[in-house]
Amino acid sequence: MMSRSFTFRLFVRLLPVLALAAAMPWLLAYWLDRGWEVAAVSGALLLWLMWWVLHRATAPMRSLFRALAGTTSSYRDGEYNFGVHWRGDDELAQLVQAHSELGEVLREQRQSLVQRELMLDAMVQNTPVAMILVAAGGDGIRRITFSNIAARKLLHGGWRLEGQRIDALLEQMPAELRDAIARGGDSLFAVREEDGDEDDEQIYHLAHRSFHLNGRVHELLLIRLLTPELRRQEVQTWKKVIRVISHELNNSLAPIASLAHSGAELVRRQKTERLGEIFGTIEDRARHLEGFIRGYARFAKLPQPQLQTVQWEQFLSGLQQQIPFRLHLQSPDMCSRVDVAQLGQALLNLLKNAHEACAEATIPNDDVELRLSRLPQWLRIEVLDRGNGMNEAVLQNALMPFYSTKRNGTGLGLALTREIVEAHGGRISLQNRSDGGLCVVILLPA
Repeated sequence: MMSRSFTFRLFVRLLPVLALAAAMPWLLAYWLDRGWEVAAVSGALLLWLMWWVLHRATAPMRSLFRALAGTTSSYRDGEYNFGVHWRGDDELAQLVQAHSELGEVLREQRQSLVQRELMLDAMVQNTPVAMILVAAGGDGIRRITFSNIAARKLLHGGWRLEGQRIDALLEQMPAELRDAIARGGDSLFAVREEDGDEDDEQIYHLAHRSFHLNGRVHELLLIRLLTPELRRQEVQTWKKVIRVISHELNNSLAPIASLAHSGAELVRRQKTERLGEIFGTIEDRARHLEGFIRGYARFAKLPQPQLQTVQWEQFLSGLQQQIPFRLHLQSPDMCSRVDVAQLGQALLNLLKNAHEACAEATIPNDDVELRLSRLPQWLRIEVLDRGNGMNEAVLQNALMPFYSTKRNGTGLGLALTREIVEAHGGRISLQNRSDGGLCVVILLPA
């Protein structure tokens, strides 16, 4: 069936009126002797007939417009269960179809938003992080506009917090929390129970953010209890320390016990010619164990750096007397303020590792290199070798305490170096060289 446009249908409705208007001159000519009266009556009749025809013709369209206005108001109120029907296949039918499609899209988006809001609310309410949203009202008083379950339990015994003044609530809270919020930004603070010992101390992390919402400044406070996580990490660290120490002690004490037994047996048999060899081996193992324990003690009791002005060319030349390496200085008169003993130990650890890496790869030791250059705000030290480098897993863990890929390694050399560098306000990183080997980069404040 051929579709008829709304214009065509309106034209068909007005066609009789147009025909009557076309016949008016002949009617006036017929009644010429009474022309004015006939013209007035005919004009009035024509206008009334045109208004009546237009009113009847546009009645469905006016009803459609009212229906569309009603559904639009329903959309504004969040109701999408209404529809509009129009018979025909004209422009107005296309408008109704587009309006229905728009309603369907809005309904799907509304359902999706509702589901997301429910999911987000469930996540926010069940997160262990206490969340509080604070905003100032028209009276200028800062009140809580939102809080989750964790915040209610932490700050108000499980009761609702919405609508309460944040200042009045903080007056009832520990002074540490008030001070942390007053400082602004992110911070860690510890709260100790009254009449409690150190084991009753609870450590929290506070995150403080500000943003605009509905034209008002809002503050978001996130308070997270870190004590259980820190204690778990502490237990894991102690387990790892005990495992490493036990392994090292067993490796040294077991041979010592065996050699002591052998020496006692030789003395009983009066065969003393091998006692010197046995005692020498016992001494070596004991000294190894002593060095191992000394390394742990040095790592655990690293003092604060005692800074003094150092001329780098002279300082590094002294290191070359202890271990060989090629030196490249950007400028011979470069100076810095560092702890000579600590930084010297850190560089010796790195240079020793570089020599060991070259030995494993059967590379000459003269490929170990130290470069020193100055950046706008940093002093850059690079220790380079031509060894086998490190795989991704080793690169990620090499700076962690007690991590070692060496059979007899303690995992403290790079960790101690990192502690020394960070105590100087610097940072350290490891990366494989594109043409083979490893590059250790130290950045110290200029």
